[in-house]
Amino acid sequence: MIAAPETIDARTRPTQGRPVVAVVGGGYAGAALAYHLARRLASGRARIVVFEPRALLGAGLAYDTDEPAHRINVPAARMTFVPGDDEHFQRWLFETGALAGDPEATTAEGHVFARRSAFGRYVAAQLAPLVAAGRVEHRRSRVRAVTRAQDGIWRVAAEEGPALVADLVVVATSHPSPQAPAILDRALAGHPRYVADATGRGALSAIRREDRVLVVGTGLTAADVIATLDAGGHRGPITAVSRRGLRSRGHNPALQEPFGDFAVPPSRSARVLLRRVRHAVSDAAAAGVTWHAVFDRLRAQGGDVWRALPVAERRRLVRFLRPYWDVHRFRIAPQVEAVLDRRLAAGTLAFQAAAIAGVRRADADGIVVRLRPRHGKEPVESRYDAVIVTTGPGHGAVLSSQPFLADLAAGGVLQADAVGLGIAVDEESRAIGTDGRAAATLFVAGPLARGTFGELMGLPQVTEQADFVAERIARHILALPAPRPGRQPLPTCL
Repeated sequence: MIAAPETIDARTRPTQGRPVVAVVGGGYAGAALAYHLARRLASGRARIVVFEPRALLGAGLAYDTDEPAHRINVPAARMTFVPGDDEHFQRWLFETGALAGDPEATTAEGHVFARRSAFGRYVAAQLAPLVAAGRVEHRRSRVRAVTRAQDGIWRVAAEEGPALVADLVVVATSHPSPQAPAILDRALAGHPRYVADATGRGALSAIRREDRVLVVGTGLTAADVIATLDAGGHRGPITAVSRRGLRSRGHNPALQEPFGDFAVPPSRSARVLLRRVRHAVSDAAAAGVTWHAVFDRLRAQGGDVWRALPVAERRRLVRFLRPYWDVHRFRIAPQVEAVLDRRLAAGTLAFQAAAIAGVRRADADGIVVRLRPRHGKEPVESRYDAVIVTTGPGHGAVLSSQPFLADLAAGGVLQADAVGLGIAVDEESRAIGTDGRAAATLFVAGPLARGTFGELMGLPQVTEQADFVAERIARHILALPAPRPGRQPLPTCL
């Protein structure tokens, strides 16, 4: 049972002027939170400060990319910064001419899969008027420490500039970087063509045109890596390996209404949920509908489905079923799928279900990897010139991924969620400390709240959750006395 959250007595608040909200992380989730919070509050009612070292607010790791092969994996007509206006991004693309230099963006069916960099610019464009008007402040720095005083007020210390005294803090940081398998790190650390994190800018620059490449991981990041290598002229053989060898699926070009119902009645176990999904896929096929529509319904009801499952069943779902969910739910753009299909047909790409059983360096920077096939066959050794890790976020390292999170965890202010996906939060998205209490003024926005909210990887769900958190924060601020004209506030920077 979670105890009632702590409260702040408005009469003893040390900040005598506008309440200050510090948003740590200005990727998509942090930008959406700041945007919706500013729209919910009258100008001057609160000071909103976003800490983000990148030049653009809203781009984050996902959309701060200059790789032409990196595309949004959802049609533009279904991506939006504004809940209820599904075509907001697509209109922006056409109105601003953002597709002028991207003739491959539109498919034969008329669906637009723009480059991810275009979406980053779109989000930044929505924030720009608020930043220009001073309603949102962009601090281009990383946060190194967040501490709470006994009076409940927060001190946010950045790598550059003065510390900020804040009434409320929102953690909106991204997932941690991928955690490369230890067996690879031990054998290949320092190798010129060992890429332990493929998400960094220029990470693939050392890969040569004819290199034999082993990609460790077969999901969305692997698809991006293969498409990027191909666009850069790579023609050597690529092997993508994971325990199940599951490749990310593509979209059905035909429009379909979501199919099935998984919320009423709710499933109480992962096994029952799996059975219902299989039955729905079968029923859909009989009705002439593809599995895509079933997963669209499951995605839309994902939050309700997740919250109905006991914690133990959530753990089972993550452990056994998440890889299957990921490859069906997070689909690749048709342009990327075409690259994979072409290389598979040409024999320069293969997907394998296997585990890494051994790694050693060979002469002249060669790499020998021993792969053990999934179904008990004898391990097979193969030689490669490069190894690229695309295993996805290292969920288990969330609290150690940034110093300020590690310090807050060490102080018992927050903790990892019980499922192993992020930070423990309550139904209001407030961080839960090790004492089981929810902090009244420490919120988590975005995918790190997945342990409680479930489906928070798709952009529509992140948008909705950011707006949800913004509404809670706005309600908290509006319950405080409004700053009186002429009152001199205490400094909010130290």
